[in-house]
Amino acid sequence: MGMFSTKAYLEVEDGTKIECMFNPSELSFSVSAAWDDGESKPGQSAPQLEFSSGQAGTMTLNLFFDTTNSGKSVTTTTNKIINLTKVSTKVSGYDKSKNNGRPPTVTFHWGKFRSFKSVVTDVEVNYVHFSKTGDPLRARVAVTLKQYADDSKFPAQNPTSGTPAPQRSHMVQPGETLDRIAWQHYGDATRWRAIATANRIRDPFSLRAGTMLDIPTVDT
Repeated sequence: MGMFSTKAYLEVEDGTKIECMFNPSELSFSVSAAWDDGESKPGQSAPQLEFSSGQAGTMTLNLFFDTTNSGKSVTTTTNKIINLTKVSTKVSGYDKSKNNGRPPTVTFHWGKFRSFKSVVTDVEVNYVHFSKTGDPLRARVAVTLKQYADDSKFPAQNPTSGTPAPQRSHMVQPGETLDRIAWQHYGDATRWRAIATANRIRDPFSLRAGTMLDIPTVDT
């Protein structure tokens, strides 16, 4: 089953982990770029767009927690997720005297997949089953993550001998090609060979949607 038999978890900036009791049935994420209207020239029916900047990516997780076996309140776990929206004294650079607190960053892991470093912007909790004493025992939790920093600034993971160190992962979308993926991560479409080599892809034209690719670190 590959990564789908591996438990997913949220890695918090302070080093703690929040394990997903059940792996999500699906992941939703979106990326976008800002383009400005360029200067119109005589004879043009529309101006040529000019690239402005990339936008922070977002990712949505729908998680399910169940503590009916133990009888303990499921809030023990859901509160940990809610706290990801609150100021943490454990983040780097925190100084109470400067009032510079912020919530921690988080990264979602599931097997080989690793999300961009993110902050939690929204948490929606629905309790769907309760004990006789009124303690919630089951919960559905929708978590929205927003990209905190440019992926190119992420530290590399542990390298393996003879292989570029994978910094992040990419899920192939319908219609995507290696050169488009290389442009997205490196700003250089000709870097597609680095991705092909890292993932042992023999035919770059036969990418399947849903395939998870390692995006290696390359020298710039």
